[in-house]
Amino acid sequence: MAQNKLDLLQGTLDLMALKTLDVMGPLHGYGLARRIEQTSEGHISLNQGTIYAALVRLQQRKWISAEWGTSENSRRAKYYSITKAGREALAEQASTWDRLSHVMTRILAVSSEGGGA
Repeated sequence: MAQNKLDLLQGTLDLMALKTLDVMGPLHGYGLARRIEQTSEGHISLNQGTIYAALVRLQQRKWISAEWGTSENSRRAKYYSITKAGREALAEQASTWDRLSHVMTRILAVSSEGGGA
């Protein structure tokens, strides 16, 4: 049985990256992408271009910082960490996402019986 991959809504990857860095601590881009895929139980697949575009965007907003280090494979890698501003943005965006998801759940649960053209 083939699993369908989910298309990400605008802004959701940024939120996933911030949350993952908040929970896991500093990660390089490849490790961050794999962790998001793992946490999604395979419903999300990220290519390098997608994750790195998000990391650049988050750095420009000063929600993450970057520092060069050495990976598990003894290779030079850039490690990303969430900043104080990133934690504040994470809290705000998580709250917004929570409210939106509750509204969507309610709307989708409405029975089609009883009306509508």
